[in-house]
Amino acid sequence: MGVMESTPAGLTEMPPPQYIMSAEGHRIATYAWGDDSADTVLCVHGFASSTRDNWVDTGWVRDLTRAGFRVLAVDQRGHGASDKPHDPRDYTMPALVGDLLTVLDTYLLDTVLYAGYSLGGRVGWQLLVDAPHRVTRGVLGGIPDGRPLARVDIDQARAYAESGIPVTDRVTLNYVTLAERVPGNDLGVLVALAEGMRLGDADPDPANPPPQPVLFATGSQDAILEQSRQLAAATPRGTFLEIPERHHFNAPGSRVFRQEAIAYLSER
Repeated sequence: MGVMESTPAGLTEMPPPQYIMSAEGHRIATYAWGDDSADTVLCVHGFASSTRDNWVDTGWVRDLTRAGFRVLAVDQRGHGASDKPHDPRDYTMPALVGDLLTVLDTYLLDTVLYAGYSLGGRVGWQLLVDAPHRVTRGVLGGIPDGRPLARVDIDQARAYAESGIPVTDRVTLNYVTLAERVPGNDLGVLVALAEGMRLGDADPDPANPPPQPVLFATGSQDAILEQSRQLAAATPRGTFLEIPERHHFNAPGSRVFRQEAIAYLSER
């Protein structure tokens, strides 16, 4: 997830999506910017967000390409221009990680750098753990809130999506508001995603952390701040950034986060 603030000057244009096919036959929208020969950063957005919302309108793609990177971004299934199946079983962690591996294979990329926020951070953690040979270095923002979402009241969200019954739980209302703000979102699909992510063991396992260098970044006003700090401490090559004066929903728009992440990805 990510909240766009004032639009920075010189933002990169959105190219038409290039579709790849998931293992189950779902179309996954991808977007690429920059020189094909440059080091590639795979950017994966958060719950109820999209490539445009999380990475383009906040200036990430502009600044990454200016720093000499190629950017490859994905609209995760259920989001943006990608297919939006309604079955919760289409939204398990292995399915979401599998989509990213299929993207890398389709683009013939042996290794990439990784930047993910919230759901994109959680899926990124698992990608780094399950396929350590494919990702050399990562930035995981707003994690461990990437299980869409342990803090959401599924029954209230579903009742609102299906019948318009007002949401009273504050956290759930925040996510519903976010979902409705991003054009093209289908709240019923996002409820299915939230249900699907609760199938199996969807929480990051501190006992089995990524082996790569990883920057964890969480807003100073985010309720998951200390949990994120603990995940960083459990990661052998983990580093932690507290994003000043940001909460979970507006951290992607932070200039500090963007600059520190790009500097980290530029290290060798």
